[in-house]
Amino acid sequence: MTNLFEPFTLPNGAVLPNRISKAAMEENLADDGQVPGEKLVRLYQAWAEGGTGLIITGNVMVAPNALTGPGAVVLQAGTFDTAGVKARFETWAKAAKSGGGHLVMQISHPGRQVFAGQGQRPVSASETKVSLPGFEKLFDTAHALSGDEVKEIITRFATTAKLAEEAGFDGVQIHGAHGYLVSQFLSPLTNLRDDEWGGSLENRARFLLEIIRAVRANVTPNFSVMLKLNSADFQKGGFDLDDAKQVIKWLNAEQIDMVEISGGSYESPAMQGATQDKSSTLVREMYFIEFAKDIATVAKMPLMVTGGVTKLSTANMAMETGTVDVIGIARALAFAPDLPKQWQAGENVEIIWPPVKWKNKTLASLAVMAVAKTQIHRLAAGKKPKANASPALSLIKDRLRLSGLTKRYKKWIAEQN
Repeated sequence: MTNLFEPFTLPNGAVLPNRISKAAMEENLADDGQVPGEKLVRLYQAWAEGGTGLIITGNVMVAPNALTGPGAVVLQAGTFDTAGVKARFETWAKAAKSGGGHLVMQISHPGRQVFAGQGQRPVSASETKVSLPGFEKLFDTAHALSGDEVKEIITRFATTAKLAEEAGFDGVQIHGAHGYLVSQFLSPLTNLRDDEWGGSLENRARFLLEIIRAVRANVTPNFSVMLKLNSADFQKGGFDLDDAKQVIKWLNAEQIDMVEISGGSYESPAMQGATQDKSSTLVREMYFIEFAKDIATVAKMPLMVTGGVTKLSTANMAMETGTVDVIGIARALAFAPDLPKQWQAGENVEIIWPPVKWKNKTLASLAVMAVAKTQIHRLAAGKKPKANASPALSLIKDRLRLSGLTKRYKKWIAEQN
């Protein structure tokens, strides 16, 4: 059996000190101007010191008018070399790499999954809208991107990757999952186009493949290029496992250093163990391991699996399958940033967080994220996590905080325009 604490060498030659990854989580901790500051530095210093082998940041946005949340970090040409912005990213990278881990920036475009309150017109492959029963007003109908706009976004991904390398990051992870823009192009539920970017799976995958090629052409060979990909949308008629396996076959011909297997979207949050598709057989721990086993039969690149890992025994079980190279951990590392070191010492073998069993699945999903954010924000403030954080109180505080961040973001984007 491969040991969780054995080093792992990526296809580009980079070495991860162990097989544990801090998977991406929504942080909303940017300073004014949508740039990293002391809060993110403290947060990633904690994770670096905790012994994680691969650290993947939360969403860093490739466009200033397309944010997953009003406190998201934006990395773009034009502002990178102004007012000490580059130095801020360099400081963030230095802190996150201080423990010897491999640092990867997750780069993303949310597409239609942009909250209406932020005041920006959402875009997508086609004119569609996020549908959350009872919460329809949270999102606006997306504008269908023109061919030129599609190409402009591809260029933005490549530019952001290059700037990340200049700032000292070791790689990027393109977010192609969770219902964000790349995922919207892949899914037949959200991609209704009849041009070169839609229709057949080959055309729907073109956006992703062109992003990967543009990014790889814009960075050095030893810079890691990774991808987060849905195993399925977990919505009937959407992107499914067979589609994912075919996309992986096409990706085998590209220079990809790792693919993280995930699933779901805002409408069907499988990444939290919940789905819209009632026929789904997701289990509480290691949601996507069975999908990863299937995908591994066609994948030539390393695979990472994330989803609900709270126990050392679960992580070891996944490694025992022989199909997974790296285990992604998200919320558990918000509750215990030094979990890898504890596990290596045989301590704290299970993390228990407050259960959220509300009938309203949308509110429950928001509360799960809010509890994790409570821990993240405590770490960013130099405090210890609070294991018994109230889901309801966490959600209320999170919404109030986001309201303030939204006002700040609107002021900033108006100045940019």
